[in-house]
Amino acid sequence: MTASPVPSSPAPPVRTSPRPASSGADEGRAERPRITELRLTSFAAHRRAAFPLGRLTLFAGPSGCGKTAALRAFGALAGLGGGGALDEVFPDPVACVPERARPDAQRRRGFRIGCTADGPEGPVRLDVAVQVEPALRVMGERLSAGGLVLLETALRDPGRRRVQAAWHTAGEQPVTRAPLPDDRLGTALLPLHVAGRTDGQRRVLAAAEQMVVALRSVFACDPRPGRMRAPVPTGSGRLLGGCDNLADVLWRTRAECGRRHAHLIAALDAGCAGPVTDVIAVPGGTGTVRALLDRGDGNRSDFGRLGDGELRYAALALVLLTGPGVLEVDTAKEVPAAMQTLTVLADNLDRGMDPGQRLELLRLASRMCERGHIRLVGAVGDASWAAGLEGVTVVHLKP
Repeated sequence: MTASPVPSSPAPPVRTSPRPASSGADEGRAERPRITELRLTSFAAHRRAAFPLGRLTLFAGPSGCGKTAALRAFGALAGLGGGGALDEVFPDPVACVPERARPDAQRRRGFRIGCTADGPEGPVRLDVAVQVEPALRVMGERLSAGGLVLLETALRDPGRRRVQAAWHTAGEQPVTRAPLPDDRLGTALLPLHVAGRTDGQRRVLAAAEQMVVALRSVFACDPRPGRMRAPVPTGSGRLLGGCDNLADVLWRTRAECGRRHAHLIAALDAGCAGPVTDVIAVPGGTGTVRALLDRGDGNRSDFGRLGDGELRYAALALVLLTGPGVLEVDTAKEVPAAMQTLTVLADNLDRGMDPGQRLELLRLASRMCERGHIRLVGAVGDASWAAGLEGVTVVHLKP
């Protein structure tokens, strides 16, 4: 049973603050906010679980071990960080409640998730408790850094559609209290409520900014080959999560950056059957385009002839080689792109791929993630084939 949300509103702006200049590539990467830990205290099949997230992380394990649930929780936190309401972010909230969870004396059941965002403010922790029954709402939220609680909310009156929030001030009043909506993440709303006049308020804003920037730069991608074979309408040229409009994106990116396009050609040549000397998009009819592989001998292969593994490989390679400006992701536009790290979530990362394709894709991901502007969190059944590849963090799960 879901509660009626408050009227939808755009995510508040992220305030930026000056940062010291970086003296090297590694320091520059450390400046970018990014999620370094996912916590599933009580979520679906997970209890008291904490997962470290490196620049390239693979959740591995058999069916039913919770790989998809972990990525779903990550994506949900990203949605909340972008200002989304609970019923938008959790369309099936009951599925998020642990199967054996029993209701309390007030007939309440729910789940708890959280994450840590590292960046210029150091590690910042976010933990959220969500009530699913009898009504979907935030039960409590905590934002903390360096052992100090910067924001804390609690559901004091079940009869009101508000939570009571308290945030660190460090002025004449050490704490400021105010009501916030019970269907949205308080951390994402802080810029609308905190003036930033005291050192304490500025610390709260900086920590909230770091968390929100890290969460808003997430792109969930699950290519659907069945929808990638036909001509597609021309549009914004921004890639959708299912990669249905791959041909439209190729129409745009081929002309925008020759160097990036050359890298894509090399990746497809390594991962597709037969030689690939170019990948192009051509008009496919009234207002549509279709994608082709140039074989270099006067022959062109329509994407409709490619196998499912080749299409998924091509789509994920394009994702890794492009970035937020090409992907359908709502990044923090108030923050320079050089200060953001895109995180790609890819469930069933290697589905349909042969051993050569999945290894080539992971090598490409490793090279791109090493640069620091993109991270990849994927789920695979077995990650033994990734052993020895530099920069890969494997999280082994058991049913």
